[in-house]
Amino acid sequence: MNEGRILIVDDEPEMCGLVEADLSMRGFRCRTSTCAEQALELLRQDDFDAVLTDLVMPGLSGVDLCDRIQASNPEVPVVVMTAFGSMDAVIEVLRASAFDFITKPFELEFLALVVQRAIDHGRLAARVRLLSHPVDTSDGFPDLIGRGRSMQEVKQQILQVAPTQASVLLTGESGTGKELVARAICRASKRKERPFVAVNCAALPAQLMESELFGHAQGAFTGARTARTGLFQEAHGGTLFLDEVGALPLELQPKLLRVLEDRNVRPVGSNRETAVDVRIIAATNRELPEAVAAKTFREDLYYRLQVVEIALPPLRERGADILDLARHYIAYYGERFDKQVTGLTEKAAARLLDHRWPGNVRELRNAMERAVVLTRHEKIAVRDLPESLRSRARSGLRSDREHGRLATLEEIERNYVLEVLSLVGDKKSEAARILGLDRKTLYRKLKRFEEASRERYSR
Repeated sequence: MNEGRILIVDDEPEMCGLVEADLSMRGFRCRTSTCAEQALELLRQDDFDAVLTDLVMPGLSGVDLCDRIQASNPEVPVVVMTAFGSMDAVIEVLRASAFDFITKPFELEFLALVVQRAIDHGRLAARVRLLSHPVDTSDGFPDLIGRGRSMQEVKQQILQVAPTQASVLLTGESGTGKELVARAICRASKRKERPFVAVNCAALPAQLMESELFGHAQGAFTGARTARTGLFQEAHGGTLFLDEVGALPLELQPKLLRVLEDRNVRPVGSNRETAVDVRIIAATNRELPEAVAAKTFREDLYYRLQVVEIALPPLRERGADILDLARHYIAYYGERFDKQVTGLTEKAAARLLDHRWPGNVRELRNAMERAVVLTRHEKIAVRDLPESLRSRARSGLRSDREHGRLATLEEIERNYVLEVLSLVGDKKSEAARILGLDRKTLYRKLKRFEEASRERYSR
């Protein structure tokens, strides 16, 4: 399967449909447009790895489109399709900085090869640019590394929500940097000089959570020899970050909701309430709407927390940001460990871009720390990377039980699903999200795998 986003431009809808169907079957993700003007608008709205365009079209021609793309998106390679194979047409196309051209009629398999070559060329050029330019942290978010569109959208949302007092819900997979975003919101707000208090709702036993959040009076329970101030009071005037809020015990949720609505806290064992001025930023890697539907998370609390929701993209969808982050951590750990490490080799960079990063930014940070510690050279090479990056992902084509036999499609699916589950710590919701399935479908597959395994070993 190929990977890459292709924009197909041809004024003949039938040609667009034919090329889209064939490239989609080969694993490319495609969008189509029947005019160059619309194609330029799509390029402004979304990221593409390559553009495949006809030469002769009403309005802007394929050459005109090449010129416009070269001016606004020079990193996107353009392949031109033309029914005019004359030397003049070829020269015109190449002068417009097109990556390649292909003459109609063409074999669809050959077209796919040309498109894949264009994508590979574009990605290689991007790697060279990133490896030779310093990481830019001049946008006011020094801890949020990334120049890609998805992170720019996150930064824009931070700037919009920070000056307000609205509650914010940060969503995304584990390791995507939700606490960094919460701190960035705090630093950009009017509360930046006041306390930022963070608590992981999944890290504390349920019986201690109420006391941790709201405090307790002396003698409120066995062992409470003195009164204790809760996190709400500690964060008074500032920001309280509730990480993994989806793990909050159900019996405690109405008490949290009341504090959010009344802005008063009552410590455990006390008859007195204390007013608090706190901004709430919550974060979760769980699907809270599913938890609401399952009655494990209160709907009213969900909507109270989700005044503004900011979704953080997984690292595997951030493209070249991966190299920016890697170089940032290389510089950080190089200084910390007093090692002269200046960057990555081309092959090491390619492995980082090819990896799926189930652990997201946290996994990348750990990988770069390890690489800086182990490398003996100025640039980190493939041999310095963890095993999961050194060896390219196995195709799964060979059976685990019989190395000489090609695996069945069922075995390949089973091995991949189980590998994803293992990498995410058996978290079904996260695995389902990575696999592009809903949880019910994932559970059905796991049940089918288990039944097949029992049947196989009972023979």
